[in-house]
Amino acid sequence: MFADRAKILIRSGKGGDGHVSFRRELYVPNGGPDGGDGGRGGDVIFEVDKGLNTLQDYRHKRKYLAKDGQEGGKRKCHGKDASDIILKVPEGTVIKEAESGKVIADMSGDNCRQVVLKGGRGGLGNQHFATSTMQVPKYAQPGQPGQELTVLLELKVIADVGLIGFPNVGKSTFLSRVTNATPKIANYHFTTLAPNLGVVDLKDAKGFVIADIPGLIEGASEGAGLGHEFLRHIERTRLMIHVVDAAGTEGRSPIEDVYKINHELGSYSASLMERPQVIAANKTDLIFAGGEEDPVELLKKEFEPQGIKVFPISGATGEGLSDLLYYVSRELESMDQAPVIFNQEYFPEEELIYENLPYTVEVEDGIYVVEGPKIEKMLGYTNLDSEKGFAFFQKFLKEAGILTKLEEAGIAEGDTVRMYGLQFDYYK
Repeated sequence: MFADRAKILIRSGKGGDGHVSFRRELYVPNGGPDGGDGGRGGDVIFEVDKGLNTLQDYRHKRKYLAKDGQEGGKRKCHGKDASDIILKVPEGTVIKEAESGKVIADMSGDNCRQVVLKGGRGGLGNQHFATSTMQVPKYAQPGQPGQELTVLLELKVIADVGLIGFPNVGKSTFLSRVTNATPKIANYHFTTLAPNLGVVDLKDAKGFVIADIPGLIEGASEGAGLGHEFLRHIERTRLMIHVVDAAGTEGRSPIEDVYKINHELGSYSASLMERPQVIAANKTDLIFAGGEEDPVELLKKEFEPQGIKVFPISGATGEGLSDLLYYVSRELESMDQAPVIFNQEYFPEEELIYENLPYTVEVEDGIYVVEGPKIEKMLGYTNLDSEKGFAFFQKFLKEAGILTKLEEAGIAEGDTVRMYGLQFDYYK
């Protein structure tokens, strides 16, 4: 089975803890703090590997954990940074947050490498917390926790044109005729179990990539047959060739076939119905000449007023293929040449910081002390020396409910707030 979907758990490394130590040397009776900083935790990075074409590797292993940073040491020794974990995926892989389905990254086009989860920053050693009033700090900052996320990997093939239609209408034969692809061809409804890609080369015209999208049957958008597994591959295509059995060799109406498949496309994604379509009326070599009405003419009368061009073709003999392919090439040339890329909707660094972790607000000698893993995590993310970082810090205090808790505890303007190594005056 073609592996185009996988669910995995990823976790970045925790930052190493800062160290608490003091200089202890001969003739230096009151050595100051010399605890070193912790090392950075490893990132989780996704990279495109042009040699891959499935997500098969992620079907067997489901957890990918980056290493933690090393703890700081004595004499201001910095802990070693952890190595990153790099996950290789085929081009066209879309990474989504599993629960919401929101896009984190689309590994297509120029995006060949993306850090999805950042490793935790190393904690500061106690050397950083010495002040004129606290010369013997016995506190060091813990390393920032890593981030954990369950992600869904979906491979959406990259092709200019998608071949759609019911099984057994001749899509695989068509593809083998017009491209360098060599799909398996047989008279069975589910011969094709994987998207087949091929390149159409045209003389004096621009070629294009075409994909045979398998598994489309009535009810596909609800998961019937294999349709739901493969409909995602149409989402990148800029134009669709709708192949129908114009001869009706299986007793179905070609016109009804078009409407049924288009209904499945619209049910899966409304945007697919906005993509241009052209109808390839296939198997014209099997149409009985003495019939009452020409089925190709019936298709033209039905769909060409809707702006859908109909081309009579025969995949078996090659008749009509040239006209169809040159028309498709011209249409693609007139369309936006930018590939279909899915924009980022989920930002792990911002989303995960508001996880429901506990914190406490207490008053010690007139100072309001806020502690808890939620605070440590936020401080690890935020650069308070920058204006943007401090604004993000203020937003966090408000949205996490910390300002409300401080007010409930009776804080007034000018009172002092302490959060681990950070101390500041409170003003609304």
